[in-house]
Amino acid sequence: MTNVIACIDGSKATLAVCDASVWAATQMAAPVTLLHVLDKSVYPTQLNLSGSIGLGTREHLLDEMVELEGRRSKLALEQGKYMLEDAKKRVSDQQATVSVDTLQRHGDLIETLLEQEPNARLVVMGRQGEQHQDQPIGSHIESVIRTLKQPILVVMPEFTAPKRFIFAYDASATAKKALARVAASPLLKGLACHLVMVSDNLTQASAELAAAADTLSSADFNVSTAVCQGEVQAALEAYQVEHNIDLMVMGAYGHSRIREFFVGSNTTRMISKSKIPLLLLR
Repeated sequence: MTNVIACIDGSKATLAVCDASVWAATQMAAPVTLLHVLDKSVYPTQLNLSGSIGLGTREHLLDEMVELEGRRSKLALEQGKYMLEDAKKRVSDQQATVSVDTLQRHGDLIETLLEQEPNARLVVMGRQGEQHQDQPIGSHIESVIRTLKQPILVVMPEFTAPKRFIFAYDASATAKKALARVAASPLLKGLACHLVMVSDNLTQASAELAAAADTLSSADFNVSTAVCQGEVQAALEAYQVEHNIDLMVMGAYGHSRIREFFVGSNTTRMISKSKIPLLLLR
């Protein structure tokens, strides 16, 4: 596990993905791989129009449609290459000591990331992809987070290097694993840590936070703790705004899919409503 993999696609968040990758790579002394995947469902390598009504006796139209689709995919791949070149220049201009490679694939994003995961320390993505910029989150975000085991940094259209982070802690098994990963990684070293629980049980939450804070303090983090009350997303957002925090860290999808079907997912809500980048840990 060595690389920071930055997923770019021409969306508004592409520049932020580049900038976040530079910051992460510098923190971890890791190289960056800029990844562009041309979705085969949008740009198929072959167009299958067999059985289409009205084309059976008009083969010249079928041939032209196949040819046009082929040209469209070729142009999209070429555009992607230029996009990767521009992204590489942006990364190199910001941090000349960071090694940068580019990778382009024509296929499926999830499959490509799974293929690259053995070489990944962190995956960086924009919250909305190029095809879904008018939606709260992109269509691939949830699937990527559920599928990959490596940390994922989700960024908004703008990114600045964080100085403080809030760890949304709930003492679950997922949160405890995430805590151990934060303590062991250089990614967040040097940043002030706010360890926060949302709970109505002040005594229990304070005890859980004290134990978690000891873990981070032992790893040389400067830790503040707080217990908030109310709805999770609203409480964390209010705390983040009050303390001028610029990065949120949380364990991702700690409950079963069946429970999430009935009560919803705090992870998905946080991604869709957050105004700051999120570091999601499995």
